[in-house]
Amino acid sequence: MSLPILYSFKRCPYAMRVRMAFRLANIQCEIREIRLNNKPDSMLNASPKGTVPVLILDEAVIDESVEIIDWVIKKRNIFVGNITESQISLTNKIIGIFDDKFKHHLDRYKYSSRYKNEDPLFHRNECKKILLKINDLISDKDYFFSKEFNKIDILILPFLRQFRIADAKWFDEDMNIPRIHRYLHKFLKSKLLEDVMVNIEEWKEGSDIKIFP
Repeated sequence: MSLPILYSFKRCPYAMRVRMAFRLANIQCEIREIRLNNKPDSMLNASPKGTVPVLILDEAVIDESVEIIDWVIKKRNIFVGNITESQISLTNKIIGIFDDKFKHHLDRYKYSSRYKNEDPLFHRNECKKILLKINDLISDKDYFFSKEFNKIDILILPFLRQFRIADAKWFDEDMNIPRIHRYLHKFLKSKLLEDVMVNIEEWKEGSDIKIFP
């Protein structure tokens, strides 16, 4: 059986999610770093929608980050027994909010020049409303539920990171979301983030195989 092939882009939060899952589960893949303005034909043939991540298996192609993470967890569930049923339900609810509302407003805040007639400060405030609602749900430990990473952390931290990048000074000075601050800054200093943000040369047909992690 050949190694899974993962098409990825370093800064894409969806691809970051998946690399985090592979790293935590210690499942190896052949990683193919692409450029969004130069997508390889092999990736587009496998997934015509043209977005990363794309995971190519012997038996299937998976091109949604949550589905890829679920595949990783099915192979090696390092989170089993870590959280309660109610926390699992909360995980699914918050992931839904981030992938729908939060991402919608984040794009129009961080990349406002791409959208006509959109007020970036309105969208920043809409993102903050979501963060205010979840701030008190975060544990007083290192991560969302405990001292260990769980599925929810993999799925929302890359988007929190992007939100901060849009205006780090404003974000860091906002005193209304102290648990979000602590939670994100713990992640920003983590070995996991360091491991998944390594520089990988752009993949092209005929490139040497790169293994991750």
